[in-house]
Amino acid sequence: MQCFKCGAQLGAAQTCPNCGMNVKMYKKLIAISNYLYNLGLERAKVRDLSGAADSLKLSLQYYKGNIQARNLLGLIYYEMGETVSALSEWVISKNQDSKDNIAQEYLSEVQSNASLLNVVNQTIKKYNQALIYCQQDSEDLAVIQLKKILSSNPRLVKAHQLLALLYIRDHKYDLAKKSLRAAEKIDRGNTTTMRYLSELDALAGEDIDKSRKPKKKESRVEYNNGTETIIQPANLRDNSGWMMILNILVGLVIGVTATYFLIVPSIRQTVQKNANTAVSDANDAIATKNQAIKELEDQVSKLTKNVEKAQGDQEASKTQIDSYQKLMAAVQVYQQGGVDETKEALAKVDAKGLDAQAKQVYDSIQTDINSKYLETAYTDGYNAYMGRNYQQSAELLQKVVDVDDTYHNGDAIYYLAQSYRIIEQYEKAAELYQKIIDEYPSSYKANNAKNKYLPQVQQILDAQQQ
Repeated sequence: MQCFKCGAQLGAAQTCPNCGMNVKMYKKLIAISNYLYNLGLERAKVRDLSGAADSLKLSLQYYKGNIQARNLLGLIYYEMGETVSALSEWVISKNQDSKDNIAQEYLSEVQSNASLLNVVNQTIKKYNQALIYCQQDSEDLAVIQLKKILSSNPRLVKAHQLLALLYIRDHKYDLAKKSLRAAEKIDRGNTTTMRYLSELDALAGEDIDKSRKPKKKESRVEYNNGTETIIQPANLRDNSGWMMILNILVGLVIGVTATYFLIVPSIRQTVQKNANTAVSDANDAIATKNQAIKELEDQVSKLTKNVEKAQGDQEASKTQIDSYQKLMAAVQVYQQGGVDETKEALAKVDAKGLDAQAKQVYDSIQTDINSKYLETAYTDGYNAYMGRNYQQSAELLQKVVDVDDTYHNGDAIYYLAQSYRIIEQYEKAAELYQKIIDEYPSSYKANNAKNKYLPQVQQILDAQQQ
């Protein structure tokens, strides 16, 4: 364990043996961070991934330099299908400690696999599109999109949970439970999954209760015939004897009459209707096929655009990762105190590829480095001027004026004009003297420039023109 102030190795004492800083609270914070890391590791071993992620994030809040906790957090994100979050953790880990850091192997493996990066980009895009479909009440399209996501990235817990919600809304409880069980296998301790399963059991129970209807009891008559019990409907009639014969005759007459006047015309009408229906169905089928062809053509066009956009997104992702790595390298150089080196490292960073927080760090370092750069350049230029090295003085002070021509209340521009006058660059000197007179009219610099140096320089320039 090293001292946070001077970097010296710490012993059992509560103070640093080198700088004397009290490190009692510092050691306590690291101990808490290590305890939370061990707790997250135990949870990860039993596949309580969300619980492990919470413990590891809390561990990093206590001590951001816990490399093991950050690398494990990246692995958990990767196992849950959130590859972008995993890459972010590994990039930070690598820049905090690049020596023998396994995060470098993780990053190399992911970045060298172009197909994996493509899957990551497609997964993010399709998941966002599924959310948009849900907001537009297009649940069928959202289900199709989520199935595509899970076919390429079956470990994305959020996709399983959203698909289960859509199945619950459509009363497909078996499919919803299947999706939630798949999410549970990936992350057993996910409270969202457990809550959905609990609510799903309640909803399934309500549907079963509603589907149960009381059966009507059929009225019946029971009587005994010797040792047997006879059960028959109460409205059963006995058509025995002559009533049976009469009923048969009446039935025959009705049957013949119905056949001649009702059934035969009905058969003809049915045949004609079937023919008309067949023609209508054929027309509908043709129209449906034409519509399907048009939709497929639209889908092909849309997929082509999606492929082109995905390729652009892949390049953007690589550029963003490269920007973060270069920013971290610049931060390390900045911490070491090298002004010129930090300025060169910042020049390699593409600020457009940074998010708001990273851009704030970039701007803060840029501002501080510019201030130190101007101070160093001005001091060196002034010393060169006082040492009569006017060529070097002009070069250094020109760098200051290019960034801030009001630096040191105009002293930078004044001594730059003096240097140009002495090394006989009279046009530049005259321009700077006039600027001093215009912008600092009541200063001693303006008085010297107006009454002494500018007339001399102007006289020389006029003589050269003649």
